[in-house]
Amino acid sequence: MQTIDKQKWIEWAKELQFLSQSALAYCKDAYDIERFERVREIAAEIMSVGSDTPMEKVKELFCNETGYETLKMDSRVVIIEQGKVLLVQEADGRWSLPGGWIDALETVASNVVKETREEAGLDVRPVRLLALLDRNRHNIPPYPYNICKAFVLCKVVGGEFQKNHETIDCGFFSLDNLPPLALNKCNREEIALCMRQASDEHSQTVFE
Repeated sequence: MQTIDKQKWIEWAKELQFLSQSALAYCKDAYDIERFERVREIAAEIMSVGSDTPMEKVKELFCNETGYETLKMDSRVVIIEQGKVLLVQEADGRWSLPGGWIDALETVASNVVKETREEAGLDVRPVRLLALLDRNRHNIPPYPYNICKAFVLCKVVGGEFQKNHETIDCGFFSLDNLPPLALNKCNREEIALCMRQASDEHSQTVFE
């Protein structure tokens, strides 16, 4: 019997989740609602096994949303000085580009300003959108939903780092001397792409 890898199971689970949630947003028949709720539960069970994520966590992420399902948005801040990129260190010791979920009342530009101030203590001016990437194509472990990551080149206009509840340090690093990265948020290839994009002011936004 052919062995199917976990990634394929995760893709099937995500599709079942999308179909069931979208159906639940529009169907009115009580029997149909019951059936689609069960389909969503099965999708969550598949995702839990396929991603080695506790069922309670999958249900929290997978089964609590309503309405037509769309992808989520994440923003990452790219600040480069003298050929080095700014990274922030999280409480677990790993490093990443500053950033996070784009809040409902924020734009991409305002969110990178907010996240940089919160995580790096710096005031920045957004300059240019470098890339829009599908998170699950580049980062591990796979998430049970799709995320579009916006990488934005920013210029520092003030501020200084202060330790906070999210980050314990920050610093500039060359591509050849990167610290241990939080691979669920960014990896070396993404940083390299952003540095190449930033080095050419005429480059077009990379998207997928």
